[in-house]
Amino acid sequence: MERFHGEIVLPEDASYDDARVVWNGMIEKYPAIIACCSGTADVISAVNFARENDLLVAVRSGGHNVSGSAVCDDGMVIDLAEMNGVWVDPDERTVWAQAGATLGDVDHETQVFGLATPLGVVSDTGVAGLTLGGGIGHLRNKYGLSCDNLTSVGIVTADGEYCTASENENEELFWGLRGGGGTFGIVTGFEFDLHPVGPEVATGLVFYPGDLAVTVLPAFRDYEESAPDELTTLVSMGVFPEEELFPVDAVDKFKIAILGVYADAPGQGETVIEPLRKLGEPLADFSGRIPYTEFQQLFDDDYPDGMRYYWKSLYLASLSDDVIHRSLEWAEAAPSRLSTVDIWPLGGAIADVGHDESAFAGREAPYLLGVEANWEDPRQDGANVEWARDCLDDMRQFSDGSVYLNFPGFYEDSDEMLETTFGDAYDRLVALKNEYDPTNLFSPTQNIEPTTW
Repeated sequence: MERFHGEIVLPEDASYDDARVVWNGMIEKYPAIIACCSGTADVISAVNFARENDLLVAVRSGGHNVSGSAVCDDGMVIDLAEMNGVWVDPDERTVWAQAGATLGDVDHETQVFGLATPLGVVSDTGVAGLTLGGGIGHLRNKYGLSCDNLTSVGIVTADGEYCTASENENEELFWGLRGGGGTFGIVTGFEFDLHPVGPEVATGLVFYPGDLAVTVLPAFRDYEESAPDELTTLVSMGVFPEEELFPVDAVDKFKIAILGVYADAPGQGETVIEPLRKLGEPLADFSGRIPYTEFQQLFDDDYPDGMRYYWKSLYLASLSDDVIHRSLEWAEAAPSRLSTVDIWPLGGAIADVGHDESAFAGREAPYLLGVEANWEDPRQDGANVEWARDCLDDMRQFSDGSVYLNFPGFYEDSDEMLETTFGDAYDRLVALKNEYDPTNLFSPTQNIEPTTW
């Protein structure tokens, strides 16, 4: 490739196996070429080369990519991991992050100024994929989704052209990138609004014994109905076999974890969080004031490189007693003690954004169901994937069938899933695809197929 300053990795190179491996140990793909880009000029060069040579293109940014779409067989992987710079303007309260940056990279720079933007819940997550898929994180109820705080992007489209998209420039493309996925081009940089958060925050982390679940979860639901938007919570149901956290006789037993963070004054937050610590007799309680960056890293060790992952999701119409009971049954039936079934309360600032202001679907849903199959033994692949799929099939009775596209499994039944999730907005996304990627160069991700293809 002409004028390419980064590293080109080919199958015969010694570094090839390391370069093609992704976070999810289930993914085994063998690209024909990996283009490790040093900047936007390299991205343009790689896109032009792929288009001119009719190569399938997968885009790898800085983080997890549970679906495995960041790598492909036989085509080109455009790898942005080395493009991970972050620049903060504390006066304007904005941050510019390159596409290879992780949540941890952004938090590291913004927290120097006591500022944050809503990102995810694991610091190793990549900013790019998270934001393009919407971005549900720890600050969502107060400040909305990652894509809601996006003010501008730089993007390389399929014709090898670079452009800016914002509310004032290429507005329709900007609409589609806010939750519509990475199928329209390669975003090389993101500008976000920042908000005063931290450096210390009030947090709740309480584990209840599984046999209290039928009382704890309804009590949590009742509490959530009147909780302030400053508080964002998450319920996780599973074993959590951390020997250092629990008494010996409780390590391998089923538990309920309730997590929360308050996005305002810590003293006030401690008062707000206190009821979550008294929903029953806790098995363990790690609530307290901690640095925001530390809170963002709480889950990091639970998701190591190379473990096997398969995640699915559904937006829920409510957290009814039936939803609670079925969720518990599926969580207890997980074949891996590392797996969880999670309930993400939504609403708040997410619902304040108009339905037509971004492509993100799911703003009206009060809850998200996340099903995380996490395991280590390849021989257990079938059992764990089957469990997650069966759980979703059963829980669809409580949903309209739409999903959070950052937890998509492996994009099975992709067309049906996308049409169901985006609903009336789907045709608008197809029109964008027709305009910006009419030959479907960027297809391995959550692909909106063009009608011109």
